[in-house]
Amino acid sequence: MRTDMEMKNAVVGKNITKKYKNFTLNVPEVEIPEGFATALIGENGAGKTTLLNAIAGIRLDYKGEFTFFGEYDDKDRETNPAVRERMGYTGTENYFLPHWTVDQVREISKLLFEKYDDDEFQERYKELAISASGMYEGGKKFSSLSDGTKTKLMLASVLARDTDILVMDEPASPLDPVMREKLCELISEYISSKEGRTVFFSTHNISDMENVTDYAIIMEHGEVVEKGFVEDLKEKYIMVKGELEDADAAKKILYTFTSTKYGFEGICLADDLDKLAGMDIATETASLFQISVAVMKKNSRIG
Repeated sequence: MRTDMEMKNAVVGKNITKKYKNFTLNVPEVEIPEGFATALIGENGAGKTTLLNAIAGIRLDYKGEFTFFGEYDDKDRETNPAVRERMGYTGTENYFLPHWTVDQVREISKLLFEKYDDDEFQERYKELAISASGMYEGGKKFSSLSDGTKTKLMLASVLARDTDILVMDEPASPLDPVMREKLCELISEYISSKEGRTVFFSTHNISDMENVTDYAIIMEHGEVVEKGFVEDLKEKYIMVKGELEDADAAKKILYTFTSTKYGFEGICLADDLDKLAGMDIATETASLFQISVAVMKKNSRIG
């Protein structure tokens, strides 16, 4: 099991809040470990995009403070080009203006970022099959592209830069299964290509992204309700299956519980496992998907 003493953070947030009419983001502390892929997981409306966009500087109307790479703060992110150079972002389809063409995306990237490599962009353009014809189409407007192709263009643009952290809002959602697998490959390659490189992404596709996720942050109604390295979470939470005759007793102990006419299953905190002694149960390692759903159900306001 990892310890906090071993973890160096790419981003640390303290007392991050943002109030809306019917929702409040309230995160006393959030940490994104350096050199790993961190998944931000939660239901719709949990506050994932608000938190992610605050970190990326897409929105600035929050309270609290962030520290980047152990030396820069929020103001540095906005005023010091060195910080922006080290951060890459992919988000909604509105990140690039609708009327921009592919050529304009390239030209603006060259102007904005010193460490942008146009040859690398061209390679990524081909690798991600951004054009269905296989030919480069520089005159294509961003607004004319499908949601999946918009995401691929953003990926090509950000991967053409020499950055230290990628912040990505739901990068897998508009992609087909083959491209989701490719996205996982790209994330792994990015992290392994340079020491300290970090990826922070929000996702609804927990199962598709599990293999590339090192650290998870789970949110519900504006708050972080669980966090940790995936290997540690899989020690903290255990999947339990048992006979129907023990269901009523087990239900009082399990973290989450479901039953059928054949038996029951649910997530059990490892610390509570001994309370099931004497029952005919089987245990297995829970997936990140199962853990995430259990934690979200436990903290959800949905009845």
